[in-house]
Amino acid sequence: MFCDEEGSVAQIGYTMMCEQRSPKDLVGDIINAERAGFEFSVISDHFHPWLEAQGHSGYAWAVLGAAAQATESIPLMTYVTCPTLRYHPAIVAQKAATVSILSDGRFTLGLGAGENLNEHVVGYGWPAADVRHAMLEEAVDIIKELFSGGYVTYHGQHYDVEDAKLFDLPDQPPQIGIAVSGRESCQLAGEEADMIIATEPQGELIQMFSEFGGSGKPAVGQLPVCWGGDEAECRRLAREQFSWAAAGWKVMAELPNPVNFAAHTQFVREEDVAQLIPCGPGVEGIVEGVKQFVDAGFDRVALVQVGDRQKEFCDFYESELGAALRGL
Repeated sequence: MFCDEEGSVAQIGYTMMCEQRSPKDLVGDIINAERAGFEFSVISDHFHPWLEAQGHSGYAWAVLGAAAQATESIPLMTYVTCPTLRYHPAIVAQKAATVSILSDGRFTLGLGAGENLNEHVVGYGWPAADVRHAMLEEAVDIIKELFSGGYVTYHGQHYDVEDAKLFDLPDQPPQIGIAVSGRESCQLAGEEADMIIATEPQGELIQMFSEFGGSGKPAVGQLPVCWGGDEAECRRLAREQFSWAAAGWKVMAELPNPVNFAAHTQFVREEDVAQLIPCGPGVEGIVEGVKQFVDAGFDRVALVQVGDRQKEFCDFYESELGAALRGL
């Protein structure tokens, strides 16, 4: 756990990033993360990587099933699944219930409005942002109804469900987190979710979430890092793998393919990425990055180690970083 100077506490999590690791590697990574003492884990759910240099995009839900069996106690969470185009919300509810059973209740369903990068592949186009939010709201309603048991028939503006029932449900339905980027999504999260999800340490998101009913509920953030012994190599790798992160959410949600992200980020410099991502062997940059989330009101922060040095990063967390984040 991380404690800031005023005593606020955050759990530190580990990210299984499907865009940069093979499915088998991801299962090995989560085993190492649990051993190292990470307090929770999250997994990205992509059809495409952000950049072709990342090289992977395995099916997150199959990885989750394997991870549930390969680990014993570390909580699992989607970060995030889009239940609107690529997946019908009824199928998302079924998947989430199944993973919750396989993990003995260790699963949280993180949901979001998605990116064109992953959703356009099924041929339904990419709606405007206000339509995407309306679709997400309907999807959440359907998922929660199915979690409650019984047959569900639903006819909305965007979705239909006909006599659907989940016959395998966990003892308690999975908690639901909703990713936010502005007032509209914060309102949906405050009214419908058990927690808020965000990728930037913006305190105003927490404030809006609280205004709409989320006061006292968890807030989950995510911090990419590129740890390694050679700072110059870490900066090069972060630029190669994560230059897309400099685009900002309004761009990230709209571009359709890795080649478009490559074109958009071709002029992003190493120093631009290094301002966003702590790079090199030290703990100070990572501690400062986590502190920004804690100061903004987040109580859970998942770290993303850029690249393939995942076991080494878990060893570093176990031997040094975890202690630094606990303020020792």
